[in-house]
Amino acid sequence: MSIEALTEADDGPRSKRPAILAAAVECFGEVGFEGTKWSQVAERVGIGQPALYHYFESKTHCLLTIMRLGLRNSDDAFRAAVADSGSAHDAVCAAVRAAFDISPQEVQQNRILQSNIALLSGRRTSEREEAERQACRKLVARIERNWADLVQQGIERGELARHDPVLMARSLLGLVVSVWRWYRPDGSMELPAIADFICGCCVRMVDAHTPEQPSG
Repeated sequence: MSIEALTEADDGPRSKRPAILAAAVECFGEVGFEGTKWSQVAERVGIGQPALYHYFESKTHCLLTIMRLGLRNSDDAFRAAVADSGSAHDAVCAAVRAAFDISPQEVQQNRILQSNIALLSGRRTSEREEAERQACRKLVARIERNWADLVQQGIERGELARHDPVLMARSLLGLVVSVWRWYRPDGSMELPAIADFICGCCVRMVDAHTPEQPSG
């Protein structure tokens, strides 16, 4: 996996933290979070299990960090993709394509995120785990706001049909992230083709005029 995708500003050159995260992504992706033993992650990195606790107090703390970094990368990719887009349609397509312009290992990270998203709903007793959970929730809210703002701006410019921007943002995101439930890098479908299809679906969604509901 791209170590840059799992690296943070305070990770020094000797830090094992990115390597631990990369090994955890591989293990969680292969046998699931519950099926992975914490010692297996240490073995894959080539360190003793006690060394893991220098960076993460638990396997759950590691998982929440993986989830936060996945959300951070999605947020960064969205912002970079739409920065120079012209029309609202171009921006929607650019954002969708950016979501799928990732490596097979990052696909694994997104699968882990979606499979464990319910973990963000309940407060953690550990301070470090709770800090990561809260950071994840803030990023989820920011990503939804990014998409809602994009839709709102398109409506204001008369380029998109009038919809509730938040509802539309959540619907678009739901369509995009649903791919990680079933897509596999070694499957018969390739990400560029999926990106084309999802892009077309999203454009039709933001263009469609909601029919008036019958009164009474």
